[in-house]
Amino acid sequence: MLNILEERGFVKQATHLEPLRELLNNEKITAYVGFDPTADSLHVGHTVAVMALAHLQRHGHRPIAIVGGGTALIGDPSGKTEMRQMLTREQITENLNGLKAQLGRFLDFSAGKALVLDNAEWLTKLNYIEFLREVGVHFSVNRMLTAECYKGRMEKGLSFIEFNYMLLQSYDFLELYRTHGCKLQMGGDDQWSNILSGADLVRRVERAPAFGLTFPLLVTSSGGKMGKTEAGAVWLDPQRTSPFDFYQYWRNTHDLDVERFLAIFTFLPMDEVRRLGALKDREINEAKKILAFEVTKLVHGQDEAGRAQAAAEALFGGGGEAEAVPQADIDAKLLDNGLSIVDLMVAVSFAGSKGEARRLIQGGGLYLNDVRVESGDQSVTAADVIDGRLGLRKGKKQHLYVNVV
Repeated sequence: MLNILEERGFVKQATHLEPLRELLNNEKITAYVGFDPTADSLHVGHTVAVMALAHLQRHGHRPIAIVGGGTALIGDPSGKTEMRQMLTREQITENLNGLKAQLGRFLDFSAGKALVLDNAEWLTKLNYIEFLREVGVHFSVNRMLTAECYKGRMEKGLSFIEFNYMLLQSYDFLELYRTHGCKLQMGGDDQWSNILSGADLVRRVERAPAFGLTFPLLVTSSGGKMGKTEAGAVWLDPQRTSPFDFYQYWRNTHDLDVERFLAIFTFLPMDEVRRLGALKDREINEAKKILAFEVTKLVHGQDEAGRAQAAAEALFGGGGEAEAVPQADIDAKLLDNGLSIVDLMVAVSFAGSKGEARRLIQGGGLYLNDVRVESGDQSVTAADVIDGRLGLRKGKKQHLYVNVV
């Protein structure tokens, strides 16, 4: 199992590497990853951890997805330059429901084959004094302050509530070991300090073997953060990122990233991954289409993946149907006296504000019916409507059909 994760690019660091390799070879274990419910959807960056859990399950191990309703009440300082916004319990509950539904796309939760748990179930019931006596006694403040998750915050200030986060995440591991026999915690490499502390706590309190493993924090070959675009994060929720835009994100992968992304974000055999990754020049586009289809199929299902692929072919390949392109509606009466292109963009949410729309136009990046818009004062009228709709485009990649109804 560990060889598979290493070959596919999931392993950055691990505690007690060889004993962990032996454990995974000889036992069917329980392993977990934690997800903070700071939004009602996972994004592409989370998919690395979800795929790792899915690989474990496919080889007979039991994954646990912890949706951190309890730790979200505190806020993880890892990788943050300032304190996170505090969420209400109602916001967290709403976000939890969204995440659980998305995890079911990747993991089989039937008959206890995988578990999704909310750590609020045990963290919100802790007695503070008992917690300090059982858990706090095992943590050195001096050592905690050297952890990467805290070091970056010392200059701007670290609140006491955030300082508790490492203890709470470590306690999650202890609780899961006690109740579910969990022996492995996994997460992004920015969680290394917290994962080490959790494994150490289980070993100290229960005198039992416990392991940690981190995934590399993925960046694109151009140095950009994985899953980030000019429009923001690439979400798994189709209301936030349409299946077409999701497909296009992967279809536009840089040539140098294709093999790495095929290995991590699909279940294709590694022989096929290497074959596709070795393609050059124009042939690499076929590998990108396979990558885009496979990831979209995992997240949105085969039908949506097929529609997104057909829409892309219609727009860029001269064939197929374009109905999967994101669409919006607008009242035809608004065009009777002319509607400024800026107001149109805001009305159909193709721009977040009038200022954003004007900046896009000034930069030459907006097209109406495939004709570049030269001025924010341009008026859109019924004469611009073609077959009942208007076509908006940002650059070469982002499209929106505006149905005039």
